[in-house]
Amino acid sequence: MDRKLKCISFTVVNDLSYDQRMQRICSALAEAGYEVTLLGRRLPGSKPLPGFTFETRRLRLLFKKGKLFYLELQIRYLLYLLFHPVDIYGAVDLDTLLPNVWAARLRRKKLVYDAHEYFTEVPEVIRRPGVKKIWEKVADYGIPKCDLAYTVGPELAAILGKRYGIPFGCVRNVPYRRPVPEINESKDPLILYQGALNEGRCLEQLMEAVQDLPVNVWIAGEGDLSQSLREKAGSLGLNEKVRFLGYLSPDELSALTPKAWLGFNVLENKGLSYYYSLANKCFDYLQAGVPSLQSPFPEYRKLAEEYPAFIFADPEANSINDTIRVLLDNPSGYARMQRACLEAAEILNWEEEKKQLYELYAQLG
Repeated sequence: MDRKLKCISFTVVNDLSYDQRMQRICSALAEAGYEVTLLGRRLPGSKPLPGFTFETRRLRLLFKKGKLFYLELQIRYLLYLLFHPVDIYGAVDLDTLLPNVWAARLRRKKLVYDAHEYFTEVPEVIRRPGVKKIWEKVADYGIPKCDLAYTVGPELAAILGKRYGIPFGCVRNVPYRRPVPEINESKDPLILYQGALNEGRCLEQLMEAVQDLPVNVWIAGEGDLSQSLREKAGSLGLNEKVRFLGYLSPDELSALTPKAWLGFNVLENKGLSYYYSLANKCFDYLQAGVPSLQSPFPEYRKLAEEYPAFIFADPEANSINDTIRVLLDNPSGYARMQRACLEAAEILNWEEEKKQLYELYAQLG
């Protein structure tokens, strides 16, 4: 590759520890010859980062949330970006876009937008009209100024491209290729959820659904609903059946996921961001040879046409219960889904997907 543009910075609002997508993207670009810096923030409980092939920086901010947090974030990131050598400014999601737009325009450099989701359509934004209006103005101002934009799924790329008037590419949030797991058709019926414990993830419905089923549930992650979900498990008498694992590192998740019988990724339709989502956990389950229970949303339906490794349920306890029963009563169907997972894992992995990343960045010259 011709590397006229070498130094890339990416900005996120997390502390970098669990952002597997950005770790993969930064590693791939560093492997291709770019000098990459991933900029996040240091939180009180932040763990030391492992050694990466790219540089990491974590800023310690005075404010942790609210308007003052976002104001401080924009100022601190802008100052950093202006006074460090950068050829390509990479904004990850809408909440870090403004400082990158301003720095890129002031220094006449390239601007990239990596949309992990349809930011203005997430539930936390939709239910607050004033906040939604502000973020829509940020998006309308900043996104059309980008030299390159991409997101996590082809359906969402088409929607965002139409909305903001620039083409969006697609780099799916897939894991690294792992050793092919052995098919175990007699697994204990363990259902695994991995990810944020936030609104609309149907974990309440899952707990209600499994009360009378011979299955156990492991929940890996934390979030806004961490406490209320634990309380619900207790009120339903599920403390022995439902286990909360807290935050797990990527390596810990990789070791855990193949032990599951069924992955869980059912969402309520709380906006276009959820409806057009294509979550990394979907691919993590595939890579581990684990069939999964998914929402009947466009991206998952489209994948299932080629790789029938999913079973679908509506975001209701009765639907989830009925669907799990179907799988429990159909071991031959479950075995077919396992084999479909392994077929998908050969294609839907980072070693293949990063080729699309390289093609997109080659467009910058």
